[in-house]
Amino acid sequence: MNLHEASAVVTGGASGLGAATAAALAEHGATVTVLDLSAPEEKHSGINYTAVDVTDAAAVREAVLAASEQKPLRVAVNCAGICPSARIFGRKGPHDPELFSKTINVNLMGTFHVMTAAAEAMAQAEPLDEDGQRGVIINTASVAAFEGQVGQAAYAASKGAVAALSITGARDLASLGIRVNAIAPGVVATPMMAQITPEFREQLEATVPFPARLAKPEEFAALAVSIAENPYINGETIRLDGALRMPPR
Repeated sequence: MNLHEASAVVTGGASGLGAATAAALAEHGATVTVLDLSAPEEKHSGINYTAVDVTDAAAVREAVLAASEQKPLRVAVNCAGICPSARIFGRKGPHDPELFSKTINVNLMGTFHVMTAAAEAMAQAEPLDEDGQRGVIINTASVAAFEGQVGQAAYAASKGAVAALSITGARDLASLGIRVNAIAPGVVATPMMAQITPEFREQLEATVPFPARLAKPEEFAALAVSIAENPYINGETIRLDGALRMPPR
């Protein structure tokens, strides 16, 4: 896929994984639109920022279709998400159903809204090659989809659903030439992780076989670009975790 002739949409692109991915796509020539609740203080040159709540299906559709007016939409990357911590039943009582619902709404429904809007836009574009490829959607799952830890009921459920949605999406959209994949990162050095103590960071790094450190957002971004450029990667959830297998807690 020649990204110089493509538009790309990245949700959650104001920070962390999304910001790194938006920057990488722009550096590879794509015309990038970031969808997030607000723009970052330091904006990346060459990237368009649009304030959008991914739980608002109509707003997502409007923003995605607008992005496709510049150049044909070929890439959509879902990075927007939240990660609350609460046990199903703990010292504070049962898990708050509203918190569970909010997590599903942002992480799963937000991904779904972008997928449907992106598929609509991509379906209108001319095929890129003799295979009939029109574009690729890349979702963000998590190793928690497979090894949810204590307190991750809502988060793990949402990310497990994203992994399931991705293979189903690949099959649903195959006739249109649209690929769907997911990346399941382990522990990543995002702004959220910057708040932890050095001692806890060392403990986390010690659980990763190799390299024994947190992943870099740029490594997630590099994988996303690789998926976009390789037309035969489809229907996969790829772990990016240094061989990490999360313990119960």
